[in-house]
Amino acid sequence: MKIRSMANNLCSSLFGIFLLFSCNNNRIYEEHQGLEKLSWPIADTVSFDIDIASGQKTLSTLRIKYNQEYDYYNLYVRYLVRDSLGQIVDNELLDMNLFDPKTGKPLGSGYGNSFTQIDTLDLQEVSQYQKLQVQFVQYMRSNDLDGIESVGIKLEKE
Repeated sequence: MKIRSMANNLCSSLFGIFLLFSCNNNRIYEEHQGLEKLSWPIADTVSFDIDIASGQKTLSTLRIKYNQEYDYYNLYVRYLVRDSLGQIVDNELLDMNLFDPKTGKPLGSGYGNSFTQIDTLDLQEVSQYQKLQVQFVQYMRSNDLDGIESVGIKLEKE
């Protein structure tokens, strides 16, 4: 009986420690927008309105959730950052590999048929603004990108 009680206490303690370390207090903002029909039309812009503390240094990441219906190994995404007046303060083109070009194996994390690939956004210079709008536009030469399930952004304290 004593050994079983000690084992239960140990398991409870380990579970509590796991919960304590799995919480992330560094997250400032995180949002994901699902795409209808699991496809990203060339004319669709995915936008996020973000409020951050002025002068707060952040680590920003783009998160693309995709599946094996996607026809290419990479994805070109242009992101635009606008201040509260609508002025563009940053504009950059990203090239993200979603599949290994040689093996065709999906990159990123996931399970089953869905995977998430993460790429860093260089938003350091725009951290002086309190209100931002970050927009993502797919820059592939295809009217519809089948297999793109969602687009997300995450900002964390550095």
